[in-house]
Amino acid sequence: MLISTMNDLPGYRIDEVIGEVFGLTVRSRGMKGQVGASLKSVFGGELGSLTTMLHEGRQEGIQRLVEEAESKGANAIIAMRFDTSEMMNMGTEICAYGTACKVTKL
Repeated sequence: MLISTMNDLPGYRIDEVIGEVFGLTVRSRGMKGQVGASLKSVFGGELGSLTTMLHEGRQEGIQRLVEEAESKGANAIIAMRFDTSEMMNMGTEICAYGTACKVTKL
């Protein structure tokens, strides 16, 4: 699956726009991560457990995005973006989204 944050694909022709596709996940920190993040916020430094959680969440979002695009017959996703939001202080929603297309290499 070809994934691009651009609105076009140099070297490819967009033959068909299939439509919007999404990959969504909601992640929460465990108790250990919350305590560690609280301490780090006081003393400074990278919040490693949160960085890992967000990285894994983005990877899972992309995987689900690709699965949805493939199920619709796409071989590319253009204008891919991420959106995140907090869910009532219980977790972080991570959404990967873009436009599924059928493309041909020129």
